[in-house]
Amino acid sequence: MPNNKDADKDLEYRKHIGKKIKLARINSKLTQEQLAEELSYSSKYISQLERGLAFGSASTIINICKALNFSGSYLFDDLLDIDTPNELPPLDMDFMKVYIQLSEYDKDILNAIAIQMLKFNKTHKRYG
Repeated sequence: MPNNKDADKDLEYRKHIGKKIKLARINSKLTQEQLAEELSYSSKYISQLERGLAFGSASTIINICKALNFSGSYLFDDLLDIDTPNELPPLDMDFMKVYIQLSEYDKDILNAIAIQMLKFNKTHKRYG
């Protein structure tokens, strides 16, 4: 039986993934209702997924990834990073709203810079 710590972590993961689903939906310029209709889900269920109150089956997550045209790694890679501290930092929603408006070329540049910064920080034992 899961303990409270596991339940808290599960909720934290669901909320983190839900925020990413919401950002991908916004980036796709879809409303919750439009996504729900495309997937034959209720808009209430989409809202619950985005808020971390529900978490779909593997099929649901795959269908959402396909509908919003993103890979599963977008949802899970940062959660699976073994170098990540135990507590996940909150997503900076203001940054993400600006980021999703960038061109693909600008996103590639920003991603390359971020990767180099992480490598530098790991090499120099800096994590913040």
